[in-house]
Amino acid sequence: MAEKLGVYVCAGCDIGANIDVEALAESATKGKHSSYVALAKTSPVLCSPEGKAMIEADIAEHGLDGVVCCACSPRSKWDVFKFDKAQCERVNLREFAVWSFKDDKKNPGQQEAIARDYMNMGIIKLFKSNNPEPDLPETFKTVMVLGGGFTGLNAALSAASLGYEVVLVEKDDHLGGKAATMYKSFPLEFPFGDRIQDIGLDKIIADVEANDKIKVVTGATLESLEGAPGMYTATVGGEKLNIGSVVLATGWVAGKSEFLAPLGYGTIANVVTSAEFEAMASNGGIKRPSDGKTPESVAFIVDTSKLMEGVDYTAVCEEPEEEEKKDGEEEESFHYADKESAKHLAYSSELTSLVALKHANYVRELAPDAVAYVVYDHMMVPGINEKYYKAAQDDPGVMLTKGTVTGVAEAGSSVVIKAKETLLGQDVELVADLVVVPTAIVPTTAADPTMNFVYRQGPAFPDLELFDGYADSNYICFPYETRRTGVYAAGCVRQPMGLGLAKEDAAGAALKAIQCIESSNRGMSVHPRSGDLTFPEFNFMRCTQCKRCTEECPFGALDDDEKGTPKPNPTRCRRCGTCMGACPERVISFSNYGIDQIGSAIKEVQVPDKIDEGGPRIIVLACENDAYPALDMAAMRGRKWSPFVRFLPVRCLGSVNAIWVADAMSKGVDGVMMLGCKYGDDYQCHFVKGSELCNRRKENIAESLGRLGVEPERVEQYEVSIDMYDQVPDLIDEFVENITTNFGPNPFKGY
Repeated sequence: MAEKLGVYVCAGCDIGANIDVEALAESATKGKHSSYVALAKTSPVLCSPEGKAMIEADIAEHGLDGVVCCACSPRSKWDVFKFDKAQCERVNLREFAVWSFKDDKKNPGQQEAIARDYMNMGIIKLFKSNNPEPDLPETFKTVMVLGGGFTGLNAALSAASLGYEVVLVEKDDHLGGKAATMYKSFPLEFPFGDRIQDIGLDKIIADVEANDKIKVVTGATLESLEGAPGMYTATVGGEKLNIGSVVLATGWVAGKSEFLAPLGYGTIANVVTSAEFEAMASNGGIKRPSDGKTPESVAFIVDTSKLMEGVDYTAVCEEPEEEEKKDGEEEESFHYADKESAKHLAYSSELTSLVALKHANYVRELAPDAVAYVVYDHMMVPGINEKYYKAAQDDPGVMLTKGTVTGVAEAGSSVVIKAKETLLGQDVELVADLVVVPTAIVPTTAADPTMNFVYRQGPAFPDLELFDGYADSNYICFPYETRRTGVYAAGCVRQPMGLGLAKEDAAGAALKAIQCIESSNRGMSVHPRSGDLTFPEFNFMRCTQCKRCTEECPFGALDDDEKGTPKPNPTRCRRCGTCMGACPERVISFSNYGIDQIGSAIKEVQVPDKIDEGGPRIIVLACENDAYPALDMAAMRGRKWSPFVRFLPVRCLGSVNAIWVADAMSKGVDGVMMLGCKYGDDYQCHFVKGSELCNRRKENIAESLGRLGVEPERVEQYEVSIDMYDQVPDLIDEFVENITTNFGPNPFKGY
């Protein structure tokens, strides 16, 4: 607990021009906070060298163990307001009390009230905050790479180049993976317009096998992974290995081909998939399956989305009705990924375009007298790959046309492709000796989700169906991370990609794996709250073993014993606070983020006894990852909102405990807004399920409010992404107007 505080109020950035900073600072040393606020000062520019020097001198002279800096957003100048011997609480006056202030003529003095509330909230938060005492485990510094294909090989080399021991595990008896089955690649290096180039796989494999920091294990799989980041025990081929972190580079498998039936695959002999065409080129040349002859024309169908609109994919992939099994007949297994091949093909669109161009170049090299046709709905070649596309356009032996394929039919030994909306402006029929249809890139985690985790939550990555089988936990904001801290995905198990991107991916995942090791041994979280030294603290004396914390943790950070008592794994924890929000007994907290701390901050908000004498009061709990930055950016752009709201940043809406809402309503607060990330199948939550869990809890809150005679509509949750800075002020004003007009004052106001 920070028991001797210094309060500092900045007058810069329009704060001093709008707020009496001297009076504000003076008020901090009076009243109920005077016993632990040792001094309060103002500064013309608090973030200046002089301002920081003043604070550091006071820390040394007065023995301050906490400083409250009332200035700009904590997202600004975060590197300035750090002090070795004192905790620091940032109070956002610039964005929340000045730049966004909308004057209310009926209720004067609101700006001073806003500033005073925020300062008092900051003071009590810091007073109830403790310096974290991190758990400092002894960690292992070996990186395990699962998958000996192109991505895994490069990941192993990247980690080894930085001095780390690596164990490379490949299930086959040889290295190379899918790359070993490829004839060549589209360009991987300057000048990028070249037709195709060798992959150089033999050299990469030789470099791996010659590296004394890399232990190669082939013909083996990961049998189990137990423990936590920095302290994993991996069992491979019966051998137990001490592992710090894992790079998952197990690649992809070809999607089920049944859904390609409308393109003639499976019924027309000379219709093959791109995977089959690649194997054909790798094994000596391009031949027609029907007669083994070299074709004089090859057509590549790139995008099949419009053709297959309305096709019942499940009809060709779903499990058939159970029939009596004959003796010796093996039972056929099905997985949800069988039904998702069409979706994975859509995800593979960029790669499908590049592969078609590459295969057209195969035709030009291996069958120089043949012509290659590429029929595409969308040609996707972003970035430097545009040069490769232009090179194909300039090749007289390659014909490219936009067109929607409407049918594929057999005509003797040839195949006829019908297309509409072509570049010619009319319907066409294209006759080819061989037709190549695309292969869906399905991540191995969809085809076989089991990772053999020894976790309470099971052996697989959870909720893979939410991500269509991909191993990511936040595809946009945190590439490489998975739902299991310490395991980082790279290559096509993460998203469809070519070899060039896979090499970059390998390096990125290897760096994240190393960061995880080096953070774990210092007691720090890795992401999204990188460097956070806190971890959940449990009061087990009051624990009722309800298991809500263990069940709701998105990252498997909590196991439990035979009685159901939580068993924390600190290095798995990402410090989101979901467990804290889940606990009905409120026995979980963090040293500097807890139930009592935030509840006390809410109670610092001064609530007028009457709405028409000071206005309503609205508490806004804002996710620090999306909603809070959106509010900052709105203020920076001059957007204004109601002066009756008070914001409190939360780590995630998943950390919001129902008692905070109860505290607010019992104090007479007129409404509570919760601003968090989008949830559901297309979620954006940095902690995967935080917003969704909060929404579920809100239903319970609504029931409780209803029993108290308080309208449930006074508490609402809104989905706010970081780019909604122009919309969030209107959301706030509409909510305030709705409360004021339709509901009036909280019935508990004044008690």
